Amino acid sequence: MKRWQVALITGAVAATVAALFHAELVAWFSPPDRAARAARAPAAHDHGAASGAPATTAPARPPGPAEPAIAPTELPAPARSAVAEALDALERVRAELVLDRHDGVAAPARLAARALGAARAATTAPAADVAAALDRAREAAEQLAASAELDGARVALAEVNRQLIGLAAADPRLQEGWRVFRCPMAPGFRKWVQRGDDLGNPYMGQAMPACGSSSSWGAPSPSPAAPAAVVSHDGHGHAGGDVAHYTCSMHPSIRAADPGQCPICAMDLTPVTFDEHEGGVVIVEEARRGPAGIRTGKVVRAPMTQALRALGRVTYDEAGLRDVTLRLGGWITKLHVTRTGQAVRQGQVMFTLYSPELYAAQQEYLLARARVADPAARAHAAALADASARKLELWGLTAAQVARIAERGEPMRDVPFHAPASGYVIEKLVVEGAAFEAGQRLFRIAALDRVWVEVDVYEADLDKVRVGQAASLELSHQAGPPVAARVAYVYPYLDPGTRTGKVRLELPNAGHGLKPDMYATVTFALDLGPRLQVPVDAVVYTGPRRLVFVDLGEGRLGPREVTLGVRTDDAVEVLTGLAEGETVVTSGNFLVAAESRIRSAAKLWTEERAGGAP
Repeated sequence: MKRWQVALITGAVAATVAALFHAELVAWFSPPDRAARAARAPAAHDHGAASGAPATTAPARPPGPAEPAIAPTELPAPARSAVAEALDALERVRAELVLDRHDGVAAPARLAARALGAARAATTAPAADVAAALDRAREAAEQLAASAELDGARVALAEVNRQLIGLAAADPRLQEGWRVFRCPMAPGFRKWVQRGDDLGNPYMGQAMPACGSSSSWGAPSPSPAAPAAVVSHDGHGHAGGDVAHYTCSMHPSIRAADPGQCPICAMDLTPVTFDEHEGGVVIVEEARRGPAGIRTGKVVRAPMTQALRALGRVTYDEAGLRDVTLRLGGWITKLHVTRTGQAVRQGQVMFTLYSPELYAAQQEYLLARARVADPAARAHAAALADASARKLELWGLTAAQVARIAERGEPMRDVPFHAPASGYVIEKLVVEGAAFEAGQRLFRIAALDRVWVEVDVYEADLDKVRVGQAASLELSHQAGPPVAARVAYVYPYLDPGTRTGKVRLELPNAGHGLKPDMYATVTFALDLGPRLQVPVDAVVYTGPRRLVFVDLGEGRLGPREVTLGVRTDDAVEVLTGLAEGETVVTSGNFLVAAESRIRSAAKLWTEERAGGAP
């Protein structure tokens, strides 16, 4: 016999042995847990999985009990307070069971039982379903307190959770501050209540502490927002709510036509409807979201502030500008302020001047004072002296200078001129020895302890800016926080060349850090009022559509088409498509979108919307 014939016969015998003794061979070469799982799994058969790989399923695990259906109700305030106290106590029980500890269960369980009893007593004339839920929850809490081992405590806690979740579904006020999670591996009731997002499974303990996903209070109700796309099933032989296939939330590549357990992890397979399949719903368990970078957040209605940025230029406070001029002509005999930019103080001598008119006026004043001594002309001379002194003051001399002229008894040839205000010389138009005429500007002084910032705002945005509105100022060359400011004035005209209007801010400038002609980025805070909004990163832009992935519970993430409004730096307004309180994916959207696009109908991502893109 030839070698190839021997090899063929040997391979056929080995295949036959493997088929007949598959379970025994797996048990021999596999660890106990994998062998047990393989022994439970029937032969694989192809159910048309998209990946092309056959799915092997085990007989379906019996579904756990559901929470009681309780008609909507409003518990009185004392009863709500007592139920809240019971929930706090049960949170301590959950923390113990997550760590596989039983010693610390009894005390908080007794506290929960007393609180539930108080809630039952405080509920006057309750409906039968409400009374039954409170009574059963109290009885289960008492069993929890009396339990002697972990398994019994977990069964009792599951029953307390079952009743309280049904009660909170009937009175949503009990849900505040709490979240519901569900574990498909739990043997009985699979939901529990806990605070925060740090998932801790009390039913699986340290064996699988992070097994579970966000779930709903009571039976899921249809969302008030419309789905991303309406899929027609006419002529397909099935309805949208029919099950398309079953999959594993931890291993989405598994697809089976019948319910059962995952051949990889033995978790119960999750049904996927035709609407979910064709609508792009993706199943991602809570435990897988963190490592994959997927984060979720709530849709909130909150005050929204839009930032309007524009370019501004620092300039002088026009109210602090002073010009140095004289009411007569003459010459500069001595210049004390010799350069532009020099700081001056009010009353400081800026220059001395010689003016023939001023010199003659001083002589007239002295002659008039000399005639006051003559009794015959005293009245007329006094009036003439007062008029002459007033004339000197009007020409720029101070009262002290006039008194000094009278004391000396002779006119001053070089008269000193004092600074009229404190500030900095921004214009110097004379030099020593220069002649000047009456009314000629010699210097310009600007105070810099307060400055203006003039901002150019485009015509389309100008009506959004109001006097008194908050703004902030940033200089590109300066580090540190922005400078706070407010709009002082909106100019009533536009620049015809740039089609911008000017907006004025007024700022203190004690350290003189703001210098005229500096450029600054000005941000106006536009208060838009309370608006429904999601983080900017929650929106996926597909071209024709804007999509947001909504957490549908039980690990499902489904795309929802939305219409957007105004956008800020970190949030965007949602006009249609979402409801307040819904949970959406805020980070890692590109991963979810890629998986959804593979699984969903292509038209959700490629077809144009009626009426064009939003």
